[in-house]
Amino acid sequence: MNAENLKAIKEFYSGKRVLVTGHTGFKGSWMCAVLRHLGANVYGYALEPMGDPKLYDILGTCHDVKSEIGDIRDLDKLKKVFESFSPEVVIHMAAQPIVRESYKDPVNTYSTNVMGTVNILECMRLFSEKVSFLNVTTDKVYENSERPDHAFCEDEKLDGYDPYSNSKSCSELVTHSYEKSFFKDNKNIQISTARAGNVIGGGDFAADRIIPDCVRATIKGESIAVRNPVSTRPYQHVLEPVFAYLLIAMKQAENPELAGSFNVGPDPESCVTTGDLADKFVNSWGEGASWKDLSEMNAPHEAGFLQLDSSKLKSTFDWEPKWHISEAIDRTVIWYKVWDSGEDMREFTDDQIREWMG
Repeated sequence: MNAENLKAIKEFYSGKRVLVTGHTGFKGSWMCAVLRHLGANVYGYALEPMGDPKLYDILGTCHDVKSEIGDIRDLDKLKKVFESFSPEVVIHMAAQPIVRESYKDPVNTYSTNVMGTVNILECMRLFSEKVSFLNVTTDKVYENSERPDHAFCEDEKLDGYDPYSNSKSCSELVTHSYEKSFFKDNKNIQISTARAGNVIGGGDFAADRIIPDCVRATIKGESIAVRNPVSTRPYQHVLEPVFAYLLIAMKQAENPELAGSFNVGPDPESCVTTGDLADKFVNSWGEGASWKDLSEMNAPHEAGFLQLDSSKLKSTFDWEPKWHISEAIDRTVIWYKVWDSGEDMREFTDDQIREWMG
């Protein structure tokens, strides 16, 4: 991000009322930490943080936000949040985000990811006089024919394959419908969607994600089991999309003509196979880290090749990623090493945010 955009973001978010759904999750906790740096007034709405350990607790996020523990599918509770807080910016990240979990429980995945989006848009329709809204979806919303070296653009067909990806495609369609049906002529309501690539960074402890799997195995002194070593993904440090989301929400609030759908992904050199990512993790971690190929013959379907064309984001907002894949891995590895040594992770995370902001 260039210095001009960064200065504008600092000025725009200082004192702003920002509602973050999904604030107890991995990306949500990083978002809240960044917004604290910017001086925003943050209201979080999400389920209790899951798993153990929890980044939300590690960073003490509860001290930085007014936190409402609730289900995004609970429309009545969500209405009360909008009535009491009257947000100026809404970053919608609450979701069931795991592909494999969506195969196990598709009903929960669809109800959370689709009706959750309906509910928050309905609250905007009923209560918002002026708001900038960003729906965070995924790079997996596109119909993927597995064409080698094809980078998806925003105007391509939405039709994710698995229940998670498809539910996010539906979330996009719901957003577009509400925009056209209820907000088309309302210049005070700006709506965009952001389709982000795979994020990595310190503090992700979720199951069935490659970096948490790497960390858990390495700390235990075990070899990392890699299920899909030849799958290619657009990996990026979590701070890249977090700041991109904030930039989109700010810019559309200042100029409604800039609202739209945006891919948020790294440059092509950061689109690597899972095996390459594991290699980079092992090299960065050093002694004690190794991985083995445990490809599954009958695993649930996941895309083999996925890459985003983020030229629209770059040209519209003068955006460029700051940390490429090797830098992202190095920052991620050092975060986990510092955490494993028992250091103050709130301060260390703040240091990484300051480093990224430069």
